[in-house]
Amino acid sequence: MTRKRKTAILTLTLLIVVIVAAAAGWMWYQDRNKTTNPHEFQPLLEVVSIDKPQDAYDVIVAGTDPEGVAAAISAARNGQSVLLVDGREREILGGLMTLGWLNSLDLNYSPDQPKLSGKHNFLNKGIFQEWYDRIEGTSFDVNTAANAFYEMVKDEPNIDLMMKAKLMEPIVETAISGSGQMITGLRLETEGGAEYAVRAGAVIDATQDGDIAAQAGVPYTVGREDIGRPEDQMAVTLVFKMSGVTQKVWDSFAHIGDGTGIDQMSAWGFLKARDYVSSNPEKVGIRALNVGRQNDDTILINAMHIFGIDPLNPESVQEALAIGTKEAPLIVDYLKKTYKELENVEFAGVAPELYVRETRHMQGEYRLTTVDVVDNRDFWDAIAYGSYKIDIQRLNAQDRGAIVVAPKQYGVPFRALVPLEVDNLLVVGRAASFDTIPHGSARVMPLGMATGEAAGAAAKLAAERGMTFRELAKSETEIAELKDRLTEQGMDLKPVKFKAPEYAKHKHYKSLLAAVSMSLTFGGDHNEAFNLDGVATAGQFANNMQMVKTIHAASFGGNPYAAIADLEEPAKTPLTLEQAAYTIAMTAGLTVAPEKALEEVKSRGWLDEKTIADIEDSEELKVGEAFSLVRDVVEFYVGKVYE
Repeated sequence: MTRKRKTAILTLTLLIVVIVAAAAGWMWYQDRNKTTNPHEFQPLLEVVSIDKPQDAYDVIVAGTDPEGVAAAISAARNGQSVLLVDGREREILGGLMTLGWLNSLDLNYSPDQPKLSGKHNFLNKGIFQEWYDRIEGTSFDVNTAANAFYEMVKDEPNIDLMMKAKLMEPIVETAISGSGQMITGLRLETEGGAEYAVRAGAVIDATQDGDIAAQAGVPYTVGREDIGRPEDQMAVTLVFKMSGVTQKVWDSFAHIGDGTGIDQMSAWGFLKARDYVSSNPEKVGIRALNVGRQNDDTILINAMHIFGIDPLNPESVQEALAIGTKEAPLIVDYLKKTYKELENVEFAGVAPELYVRETRHMQGEYRLTTVDVVDNRDFWDAIAYGSYKIDIQRLNAQDRGAIVVAPKQYGVPFRALVPLEVDNLLVVGRAASFDTIPHGSARVMPLGMATGEAAGAAAKLAAERGMTFRELAKSETEIAELKDRLTEQGMDLKPVKFKAPEYAKHKHYKSLLAAVSMSLTFGGDHNEAFNLDGVATAGQFANNMQMVKTIHAASFGGNPYAAIADLEEPAKTPLTLEQAAYTIAMTAGLTVAPEKALEEVKSRGWLDEKTIADIEDSEELKVGEAFSLVRDVVEFYVGKVYE
């Protein structure tokens, strides 16, 4: 064969390879970006509930939300007899997802994502991944989800399922050791009125609000109580439905602009929705839309915020349902008039249950902190990992909500599932031992399902070893065994290596940790808003010290705003070191002249000499430098260190 011919053949071969690769790439691109919904609508399966529980089980799981389903399946697959019981008037499993209609998932993506496959790589995997593979995608039809939960439970012969319990209370006795309390089962009343005292070696509280743990005497905080604002908690939502969303209508969303986009099952944006004027502005408003697609030409809208509701009070819950039911059709009318793409859709009802984001936060052997999430911290006893941003929804009509930080990957310790003061009990899901700020990330249901799976496996291990959960939580050897078992079940508990975020490299990073922990600053969706090198202002610093006072009220009896009373525009006035010291002094209730304040707080040891020496310009402090002053005062005066 001539050299010329060889060259021609090689060229042709390379051309064919290029063409095939291009075709494959185009097909991959088309598949990844397709918007048609190929899934068929599923009628709901009838959920069969037992008439009478057995006298005793190895494990009782309270609550049929996703976290409870995962806990029950995990325990059953570990060879334990399980009673999965629900205390609400529910016909199906899945709770918030299937009855609260929260059909768009907040997902924990691994820092290590495949480049070309188009398939998401989630943290933890396990039972969550198994369930996820049965649904449509990042948004899902609620019937599909409910059926998947039920089929997974029904496939486990070790699980007895009891729905619609009219009473569900813990049986609490004095612990064998003589110190503290222990749960030995639940008192139950069936739908038919029969009462039973059902014993169990372990109880897993997977209720949305930690009801069993609270009744048993576990200490807890409510809402934002741990940062001095017990009256505040994130708004509740009533999801509503719109019908008539054909494929043509769905595809039209991609051309709206206005921050709006779509994939096969989810849509987002619709920023003009935020301009909606509520019929009751102090009680209800909306944000930009989160849209989850169903398989029957309907969509579910997660956008409504209802304020001032106490989800632990049934009357307040009914008030929220009434407010939302009245407002939902008005919102739909506004959306139809605002977006021509929606002019032919119709209001189709509201969810049977409220979407409640926050109520009780249990006190456990460890409490997940803001620093843990911001610092992307791992733990020796991490049994789950999260990466979802800390998303604090609106607290009231004036508040706008905030994205605190977008972490890479942080661990959730097993100790955070082990409540104080009561043995034989684990708490999973959003009511576990999380501070209110990190709860804004850790509350998402994929992570909750991971904690449920860990709890189910831990129940078996503790029983085998003859240990309480508290004893198990203190044993590095047994926790290592638990993690091995979870890995065998399909969970991924190996932390991924990743580059430290830029904010973690800043010289004022330690001060940033304190500031974020006290809700003084927010990073935004991409951690771009911390602005540590920006110019601090006198008004901003007074606001910071007011928040410090709110959190540490016992130490600060003064008024930080007294320090800026004589400034014409404190929000625009650069912060000086002298002004900062005066604001600190006023917040602490000291009687001191402005020019003497710096000397006074230094003499009290409230400010580190190095902090002051590191200030580049005492007449114009940077934001990071101001945070360092706050950090010093809280550490050396209050005695609290955020690290």
